[in-house]
Amino acid sequence: MNALPPRAHAHAVVLRRIGIDTYHEPVIYLRRDCHVVRSEGFEAQARVQVQHDGRAIVATLNVVDAALLADGEAGLSEAAWRQLGAKEGERALVGHAPPVESMRHVRAKIYGNRLGEAALREIVHDVVTGRYADVQLAAFVTACADQRLDLHEVLGLTRAMIAVGERIDWGREPIVDKHCVGGLPGNRTTLILVPIVAAAGCVIPKTSSRAITSPSGTADTMETLAPVDLDSAGVRRVVEREGGCIVWGGAMRLSPADDVLIGVERALDLDSEGQLIASVLSKKAAAGSTHVVIDLPVGPTAKVRSFEGAARLKELLEAVGQGVGLEVRVLLTDGRQPVGRGIGPALEARAACAVLRRAPDAPKDLEERSLTLAAGLLVVAQGLAPDAAALRARELLESGAAWRKFQAICESQGGMREPPVAPHHAEVVAERAGVVVAIDNRRLARVAKLAGAPLAKAAGVEFFAPLDTRVEPGQPLFAVHAEAPGELRYALDYARSQADLVSIEEPR
Repeated sequence: MNALPPRAHAHAVVLRRIGIDTYHEPVIYLRRDCHVVRSEGFEAQARVQVQHDGRAIVATLNVVDAALLADGEAGLSEAAWRQLGAKEGERALVGHAPPVESMRHVRAKIYGNRLGEAALREIVHDVVTGRYADVQLAAFVTACADQRLDLHEVLGLTRAMIAVGERIDWGREPIVDKHCVGGLPGNRTTLILVPIVAAAGCVIPKTSSRAITSPSGTADTMETLAPVDLDSAGVRRVVEREGGCIVWGGAMRLSPADDVLIGVERALDLDSEGQLIASVLSKKAAAGSTHVVIDLPVGPTAKVRSFEGAARLKELLEAVGQGVGLEVRVLLTDGRQPVGRGIGPALEARAACAVLRRAPDAPKDLEERSLTLAAGLLVVAQGLAPDAAALRARELLESGAAWRKFQAICESQGGMREPPVAPHHAEVVAERAGVVVAIDNRRLARVAKLAGAPLAKAAGVEFFAPLDTRVEPGQPLFAVHAEAPGELRYALDYARSQADLVSIEEPR
């Protein structure tokens, strides 16, 4: 946050940490009758610059009437406190924040104008330096939603997001990576393919996201098994030792604008095409990857619902990848139903470990999907023919080499642990006989989120009824797991009100 200019007219205040969690937005609290508020003419929601010990942040003002603060004191939210790096009782300078000039570009986009690369660099710089309030971030995210960014805008946004963060140079090639576009509950193939590919001798520094609109992101799931908050030095240490890692990208400054925008997308329940591409590819490039395989599920309730839409997204991903120096290979996959059994961090972790351990009850669909993607990476990384790559991936899994590599990666990241188990669970059963003909991925994911996932790591859904399963009345379709009885009731009430969440019909 040091990029902000100092303010000539500023007032000294004493800082207080008042323990209010405002998520990611920095907030400052001042008394309404404080001399700073009176002299500067501040009103609630004003943007205020706070300077301390050579650092500066921009925070949103909340005005206090109660005796929480004295005149001359300023309370900071937890987000502001972390960013400023101050200590209780230290002094800081507060004044009007400089105007956010790049908002003119956002307004132009709202009115249908095209964003040039220079405009996108200005916007992303201001986002990263904390100059955008939540409402301004929401305006930018919404202005870019759906398909409102063309190829040149997506490429410009990707380059701008790479430019404002750190970049890792591994000093060798190829460096491989994988990403899933999302929208498919339980699709936690990363935990299986990373150790397969690393055991094959490839370098795969996998930086992953936390959940945006899903019940779990890869980082949320991996965190139930091992630490994921590694910095760049920690990632390098693990990868140099084991050939791969599975970490949260937000702990490093790789495309830091992305983490800010993800927080807003989560609140708005939006995941726009252009920002999705920029998010994925900026982090891959920043992490030093050279070759990326992307899993693009297509299905009526997946994130991408038509093959026409998938073809457009595939074309954009490959073109933008080429524009930032990445060789991108997109695989269109079946997105009609959940993958594996678990939906939610701990449940997904257990399913992935079952595949790696070669457990008799391991979900075969999760295994086969992981092997397909792992083979795709071996093709691009080692130049193997597709059949040879598929055979090599399967050998590494079935021999136990992948499981041993996964354990070693977990230990190197800080130690392997057992995922938590939810203390409360209940089943949702079939009300009539028939065959499962359709599954609503989005509403099934919503059940898992209402149960508490991803924040409640043990919460989620255990799914028993894939497509074409014959069921009888009273047979369990899925089980809801929760860490609190209220969340269990909440999720069950919703699930039982959705008659076609799992569609069952008698064959004709």
